[in-house]
Amino acid sequence: MTHQQTCGEALVKLLERRGVDTVFGIPGVHTLELYRGLARSSIRHVLVRHEQGAGFMADGYARVSGRPGVCFVITGPGVTNIATPMGQAYTDSVPMLVISTVRATTDMDKYYGRLHEISDQRAVTTPLCAFAATVLSPEELPGLIDRAFAVFESARPRPVHIEIPLDVLVAPVGGDWLPAAPATRPRPSGADIEAAAKVLGRAKMPVIIAGGGACDSGPDLTRVAELLGAPVVTTAAAKGVMADDHPLHLGCTLPCMETQELLGEADVVLAIGTELAETNTWCDRLTLPGAMVRIDIDPAQIDNIYPATAGVIGDAAAALEALASLLSGGKPNDTAAMEKRVLDIRHAIPKSDPPLKQIHRRVLQAVQANLPETAVFFTDMTQIAYSGNEIFKAPRPRSWFHPNGYGTLGQAMPAAIGAKLAAPSTPMVALVGDAGFQFTVQELAVAAELGLHITIILWNNDALGQIRDDMVAGGIGKVGVEQLNPDFDLLCQAYRAGYLRPDGLDELAKCLLRTQAEPGLWLIDVRQDVFS
Repeated sequence: MTHQQTCGEALVKLLERRGVDTVFGIPGVHTLELYRGLARSSIRHVLVRHEQGAGFMADGYARVSGRPGVCFVITGPGVTNIATPMGQAYTDSVPMLVISTVRATTDMDKYYGRLHEISDQRAVTTPLCAFAATVLSPEELPGLIDRAFAVFESARPRPVHIEIPLDVLVAPVGGDWLPAAPATRPRPSGADIEAAAKVLGRAKMPVIIAGGGACDSGPDLTRVAELLGAPVVTTAAAKGVMADDHPLHLGCTLPCMETQELLGEADVVLAIGTELAETNTWCDRLTLPGAMVRIDIDPAQIDNIYPATAGVIGDAAAALEALASLLSGGKPNDTAAMEKRVLDIRHAIPKSDPPLKQIHRRVLQAVQANLPETAVFFTDMTQIAYSGNEIFKAPRPRSWFHPNGYGTLGQAMPAAIGAKLAAPSTPMVALVGDAGFQFTVQELAVAAELGLHITIILWNNDALGQIRDDMVAGGIGKVGVEQLNPDFDLLCQAYRAGYLRPDGLDELAKCLLRTQAEPGLWLIDVRQDVFS
């Protein structure tokens, strides 16, 4: 008897045709038809230990590969568990496709107390997505998948959630579905480019701010900066977009007083692919008295809290290339004077480092000196990573990742696992805090099970260090910020990981080198008190 494929099986085939090679998830009674399809496909399934881990792994996979991370989750708790990673991916513009089930169409407007039932599941994910949709018939599903990939390919990439009712998932599908042609990024209009060039061409002291949306435009960004004699400041998402030793590069220093003072003197600020959010600047609002030119693929950013004098909607690389063409005949500004100003600022910033940041600087310098330049870092919400956003010298774009926007704990280690699956030959490093690490510690089992070579650097101060320090500074008694940590050595033994505990910078260097010489899963327990 010929097997009649179900909607779930047809969906897996369509994803395979879309180039999906990995799916993260945990099989459940509601997703069996999706797994029937996976069993007959070439797509690798990664069994996570919690749906939050699935989302974070999909996030890391997407950040490194440039392709959407894909997750299969069950109705109800699967969706609510993955909501936090979706929020992180939403604020950081990461493509993620979450396929879930939902109660049957016959139960949609009722409450029967079905297994995993939730009254309005899509309402949970709608604020965390480019769009969320319910498939009411198999025929609707291919179009929704095409729409999701159009977001990933041609708009500001963000998660998409598609929920499939249980009766639709098992419905028969007669033929195979074919994907639509790939979408392309919008090109900026000539009129908008000319208006932006006119504002920039009159500038005497322009400054450029580059965000994550500029990551693919490094050469064009550098050319525009040189044509304008403009210093370039990056957000954490854009680290590495410009050579660190370029004389016009101020690095990821937006929160620093010296850089903010420079921005306050600028007569034009060119902001590329950035929201200029609080988590980029760590102030309520930058003082930007001059004109503002904005380039962004997201039209909503052109007139956000910093409205544009001239706005360009479209792909950043195409916009900067066109701008460079129009600016190339103009009279250059006093580049030498600005290069000296940049150098002075770069020298001044470390002088105001508080004691803890000085410790972070020494440790981060040791880390950078003893790991391959090809390494990719996933960092968590931890004090040493906050310092690293400024201090660490990213050799290229997408080599240093930080969960800036949503700011969730526990992202780094599972994200590094997903990234390693996307780029097996690239050294992967997770920089985590002792408290945040324990949010997703169970995903160590996935790395061990798959035999992945990942180095985890654990910043250990037996506390929620930033919140503890904020409490002390605010005259608040320390409540709930100092925890009993596990024996990390025994924990590593349980998860078949190597454990190292350096007693100083020289020993840290040896530990780092060992983790690269001996492939496997490693945890380096870096105790703050040892390095103080």
